[in-house]
Amino acid sequence: MADKPGPQSASFGGADAPEILSERRLELAARAAWLYYAKGQRQDDIARTLGLSRQVIQRLIATAAAEKLIRFQLLHPLAACIELADQLADRFQLVCAEVVPSLPDRRDNISSIADAAACTMETLLMKTEPAIVAIGGQRVIRDATLRVAPMHRPMHRLVSLMGNMTREGRATHYDSIMGLAKRVGAQCYPLPMPVVTDCVEAKTVLESQPGYRSCATLVRDADLLMTGIGYIDGTAPLLRDGFVTEAELARATELGAVGELRGYCFDAGGSVIDAPHHARLTSFPLVSPATSRTILVQCGAFRVRALRAAFRGGLANGLITDEETARLLLD
Repeated sequence: MADKPGPQSASFGGADAPEILSERRLELAARAAWLYYAKGQRQDDIARTLGLSRQVIQRLIATAAAEKLIRFQLLHPLAACIELADQLADRFQLVCAEVVPSLPDRRDNISSIADAAACTMETLLMKTEPAIVAIGGQRVIRDATLRVAPMHRPMHRLVSLMGNMTREGRATHYDSIMGLAKRVGAQCYPLPMPVVTDCVEAKTVLESQPGYRSCATLVRDADLLMTGIGYIDGTAPLLRDGFVTEAELARATELGAVGELRGYCFDAGGSVIDAPHHARLTSFPLVSPATSRTILVQCGAFRVRALRAAFRGGLANGLITDEETARLLLD
């Protein structure tokens, strides 16, 4: 006489197996999912516990997921940050968003977002397929470049998004393109010129140079653009770094400026205004909507208005920020 099949040979949907009622199937699916997800048991162990085959356990766990019997909860300090990043991406139609935990000292938050920005750069630079990376000249970007791991990638090209000096010839402390290029062994295309020139004629001469045109092509074709964002008030980075005068900043404010990227001022809707200094600005023009991956790296309540406006205007499509700033952006 043939042996009767043991309980481990039971299956659902097989031609030789007895049909199990739907309610019973869901009950078994719930038990299998509980043992697998909550108790961390292996499928072989669950099969022995429930007296079923491993193949049946696999199907039961899949059923539990399909019937929405499982609610996933991420028990990690970054869980809230991951959720905020998803909300930001949905709200502002971003191609990428990363949120790091906020710390009591804002300087620590700058370090945290610089770490995250460095990881983003590293991910691209570690590849051997030639890539173009364009970066701004802000403190947070400089801090990020200093955190990028040393490597040898001569196939990559790095290009500056803006000039590196005032109209009087004083260089900014935050220009980091050459340091990063040396760190990763990449080709370097700096922009050694004033951010804002004295006159339109001087700008025209600078932009006619072959080197400028080469940089413009690289920025246009860049795989990644990464930059900070400036706010507009009496302590605005544009003024503090000596790129514009008080009168020029005041005029931009009168015209509704709430933020700036590469020296270009824009209003609350993200539209670039007709500020007088724009006619003498050597930075490469903003593109709206952004066609390349364009990531803003910045945090702080005083930058929320500028960030929100930039995303409204399609001036950027990515963000790296801290938890506090993310929540303010979503309010």
